[in-house]
Amino acid sequence: MPKGLVIIDEERCKGCGLCVYACPQHVLKLSEGRFNTKGYRPVEVGDPEACTGCATCAAICPDVVFTVYRQKRKSRPAGPA
Repeated sequence: MPKGLVIIDEERCKGCGLCVYACPQHVLKLSEGRFNTKGYRPVEVGDPEACTGCATCAAICPDVVFTVYRQKRKSRPAGPA
């Protein structure tokens, strides 16, 4: 089960590739043979299971195309002090 989920607004993506190079888990890739309505090759999720939800892609994207969700950590019961 992936720790993170990336949603991409492909119509806003210009295919610059900054996110592809910045992703520490190598989750993202530029689409091959598919274009958005502006004629750009948008980025897509290549390996969704590897996503950790770090949001590095969202931080580096100049076009703000990413929405990143991260799975909540399971809380541990408080131990004796």
